[in-house]
Amino acid sequence: MNKNKSSMKFVTTIALSATLAATSAFAAPVVMPDAPQIAAKGFVLMDYNSGKVLAEKEMNTQLHPASLTKMMTSYVIGQELKRGNISPQDEVTISKNAWAKNFPDSSKMFIEVGTKVTVDELNKGIIIQSGNDACVAMAEHIAGSEDAFVDLMNAWAKSIGMTNSHFANVHGLDNPNLYSTPYDMALLGRALIKDVPDEYRIYSEKKFTYNGITQYNRNGLLWDKSMNVDGIKTGHTSKAGYSLVSSATEGKMRLVAVVMGTKSANARKSESKKLLSYGFRFFETVNPHKADETFVEEKVWMGDKDAVALGVNQDTYVTLPRGQAKNLKASFVLEKQLEAPISKGDVVGKLYYQLEGEDVAEYPLLALEDVQEGSLFSRLWDYIVLLFKSFF
Repeated sequence: MNKNKSSMKFVTTIALSATLAATSAFAAPVVMPDAPQIAAKGFVLMDYNSGKVLAEKEMNTQLHPASLTKMMTSYVIGQELKRGNISPQDEVTISKNAWAKNFPDSSKMFIEVGTKVTVDELNKGIIIQSGNDACVAMAEHIAGSEDAFVDLMNAWAKSIGMTNSHFANVHGLDNPNLYSTPYDMALLGRALIKDVPDEYRIYSEKKFTYNGITQYNRNGLLWDKSMNVDGIKTGHTSKAGYSLVSSATEGKMRLVAVVMGTKSANARKSESKKLLSYGFRFFETVNPHKADETFVEEKVWMGDKDAVALGVNQDTYVTLPRGQAKNLKASFVLEKQLEAPISKGDVVGKLYYQLEGEDVAEYPLLALEDVQEGSLFSRLWDYIVLLFKSFF
């Protein structure tokens, strides 16, 4: 990438390198321990804000997700609630398809045919109790049938970027057409936290009582007082093994950890804790620039003003080895010479962040304001100047 950037700078003759913080002339080398050994078929540790993968094994290998599937069921429910298509107070009449007796020897909410259960209760039955019966009831309420709801799940998965996943049911019982990857599950975890925060808040609840039956959240990390874990979901079948997607915060940093295919409920808890502890101990995430904050003003030709403010339309996040934020630098590259008219939001180049000369993150660089065409005289003058510059 650096070679491409250099050639672009040469072609455009425009470049900037801005130091975000003072650097030492003799900066200490970055020394990082290897990621911990994790006893799982596949795993990934991801920073929530930057999306950077901090540790992984077989993160793109397709595995059976088991009840991690319910994260997508929950995501669709959260989107339906967010859009006002359903209400927490809606009453759902339980069909024979959703009857608890259809799911022997598996997790359920214990709902009965013909009873009326609110969306709020069913939602908690899915998230906290991992109820297979509740999943079918909500699928029928939202989409008319489980198959139609599965279509929604796969459509949302595509929009999130889960390119190696496919859903075949709403609960996660083994099916040859049901699969996902640790990386895709991390993307889904991030989406739950970001896109449907009201839905995600339920994942921190430790127990739920329905019809006199109290069941406890199977995510054992919620009880671990040494970490601030606030979600998300466990999964288990004999074929899938024991899996867990978890998320925790420390200060302003949030991590998402995924372990799939461990040997036991205790193992998925301990292996997840290893990953989260490693991430918080050895990494930090910084926010160098805010959305709509001017990064640089750059010359505009043929316009009604001489310069245009450039920046980003989102907060930028960079995850680094702990203690290296002071050495972070930023630069930009323009796609081409800036000429009016320019509209606010136009992508004009890329903003790069570097550590020790290596690119560690990049974001689109946008115009933060409109620039209209200048007067005929000013445009003619700029044309002459550019023509003159082209000879040198």
